[in-house]
Amino acid sequence: MLTLVVTSLAVFWMLEVLPGNAAQVILGDTATPQALVQLQIQLGLDKPAPLRYLDWIGHLLQGQTDTSTAYAAPTSELILERLKVTLPLAGMAMCITVVVAIAAGIYAASQHHRWGDTGVMAMSQLGLSIPNFWLAILLILIFAVKLGWFSAGGFPGWSQASGGGFWRSLQAIFLPACALAGVQIAILTRVTRSAVIDCMREDYVRTARAKGLSKNQVLWRHVLQNAMVPILTILGLQLGNLITGAIIVENVFVLPGIGRLVFQAIANRDMCVVRDVVLLLAAMVIAINFTVDVLYAMVDPRLSRRGV
Repeated sequence: MLTLVVTSLAVFWMLEVLPGNAAQVILGDTATPQALVQLQIQLGLDKPAPLRYLDWIGHLLQGQTDTSTAYAAPTSELILERLKVTLPLAGMAMCITVVVAIAAGIYAASQHHRWGDTGVMAMSQLGLSIPNFWLAILLILIFAVKLGWFSAGGFPGWSQASGGGFWRSLQAIFLPACALAGVQIAILTRVTRSAVIDCMREDYVRTARAKGLSKNQVLWRHVLQNAMVPILTILGLQLGNLITGAIIVENVFVLPGIGRLVFQAIANRDMCVVRDVVLLLAAMVIAINFTVDVLYAMVDPRLSRRGV
């Protein structure tokens, strides 16, 4: 809660120091001084900054949000509508990251100092070097323009009534999810490999092998579970990065998600939308990190016995 309070103060302060006037942006350069003053009063910009901050937080605690000046709708409705795209996108990217990265990391660790390990590490280094937006453009060029397997952008909607549907919507977010997952796969692969290699050097691994267990049995039954603590740490950070990092990718693929909402809100000087979205994303990252801390004790019972 303290982190969230500090975050809200930082968000509000940064938006306050930005140059420009929201009323001027909305009305344009031809607006009269009387119209500017009237709109500033309507937006609450005539109040001191501390009072406006307290009003903002007080309304949030009561479950109320400000009305967007660009969309003439409560920011909560706008955010919930856009989360229907961003959360499935981040979830699919997370699934792709976990499946590919953990499999590749375990394979690289089992082939330590061999060609398989070298190949996986070379590919992960390449993945770390490619920005998400460049990978997104490359995927559009190959799979949308050249092969025609996927659409180059847009989102049909989850309901059949809107002309979309479940499978068409999944297909629409698959390429963006791959673009988001690119860098995360490279990071998690390297972390998984290092964690598994460290665990394979422990005494309990030699004891298990001495009892007659095969290398694969030791790897999947013992090593992987003990290596999950650092892997979970990175997964928690990555899930937060996937949610907050969707801004650029959503704009490349023209997806109506949180990222595109923030981009348009900044362009329209719709600061109430920007601050509510940023605070929500910060709260989600904090909640994810807390969940990961709880999962530590489930993965490694020794942590709960020590009171960690």
